[in-house]
Amino acid sequence: MKFKRKIFMIFTLFCLIFMNCSFASEPNIVSPSAILLEASTGKILYEKNAYEKMYPASTTKILTAILTLENCTLEEKATVSRNAVYSIPNGYVNCNLQEGEEISINDLMYALMVKSANDAAVVLAEHIGGSVEGFADMMNEKAKEIGCQNTHFVNPNGIHDNNHYSTAYDLSLMASYGMENEILRNYVSTTSYTLSTTNKYPNKDRICITTNDMLRPNSRYYNENVIGIKTGFTTEAQNCLIAGARKDDVELISVILHAGTNAEGLSERYMDTQNLFDYGFNEFRFSDIVKEQTVIKNVEIENGTKDTKNLDLIAKETLSTYLKQDFDFNRLSPQISLEENLVAPIKAGNVLGSVTYTIDGIEYTTELLAKSDVEKKLDIEIFVLFGGVILLIVGITFLKVSAKKKMKKKKFRK
Repeated sequence: MKFKRKIFMIFTLFCLIFMNCSFASEPNIVSPSAILLEASTGKILYEKNAYEKMYPASTTKILTAILTLENCTLEEKATVSRNAVYSIPNGYVNCNLQEGEEISINDLMYALMVKSANDAAVVLAEHIGGSVEGFADMMNEKAKEIGCQNTHFVNPNGIHDNNHYSTAYDLSLMASYGMENEILRNYVSTTSYTLSTTNKYPNKDRICITTNDMLRPNSRYYNENVIGIKTGFTTEAQNCLIAGARKDDVELISVILHAGTNAEGLSERYMDTQNLFDYGFNEFRFSDIVKEQTVIKNVEIENGTKDTKNLDLIAKETLSTYLKQDFDFNRLSPQISLEENLVAPIKAGNVLGSVTYTIDGIEYTTELLAKSDVEKKLDIEIFVLFGGVILLIVGITFLKVSAKKKMKKKKFRK
């Protein structure tokens, strides 16, 4: 019995070790919807219900910011309407804007992206689209242009509406697109900003403090690698967060939707985001799928000379992507496509086809180049034949001349 008990304990320990090794790298995400991607490639590293329609709350403002930067200069001013002041429901964040106030687009952007002011969003929408409804049409058109497929916005700020929705995946596309703009990157990473005085507000006491605790050094959720991007909350949407982080030249973007609070009172949107970033930075790395000038295939070229007809095809450029550190490159099977009727002559560097590697449903392709010249067999044969004829003629002429000289010598001796 003792022997069986020992065997059972060893077996149990082995299973625990195996499970730990096999599954420890997977992030534990408790929020109902999430996504993590590498920014430069767009490669999805993790997803959970990422295509399910959900209320986005103030993460909506990432698209409002994008349209603002694409349609306005930062120096121009917008006028605060009565609607912008009084249409914001009680309980929603505002920046104490005043009816008739003339305020710069720059200040409105800080109010929008740092404090998440809903009145600032309405001012921008009316200034750019003529009305909230007109701006919403622009938002939906821009979302489709970016590649979003399950997004429909009816306002610029995310104030709850049953017909105002998006997905974690679509929001990650918006964030990736927006973060290509250096000006937007500045707004989303700012922790504090004081609005300028205006014609209706002479005091400098409207201070915008970031709503993103991952940017605040005094917060328990602070992460030195985080560079923004946008929080969101409504009763219906619960806690939402689009976040960006950068470490060792790698940039990640995550989206968490409809997060709650755990039994210890901790915010699950921040905890899940931290888990995603740990996973993305620790378990992945940039790796070369194939390097420039690597020989991919050797082909025999029709009508090539004996010494040149066996041609190496090489990769035109290096293909790389963000992969799991234990990725097995041996399982890759390149798909090679060659031009039809490959015949000599061929010059080194000529494009003769392409090679494609498919990883996680994404195709990585580069052209195939000729590594060396391939000479045409017929041309060489003609050259050799012509050269032979020349040599033959020269030889015959030489013999004739020699013969004549000998004849002359004989006559002279006589």
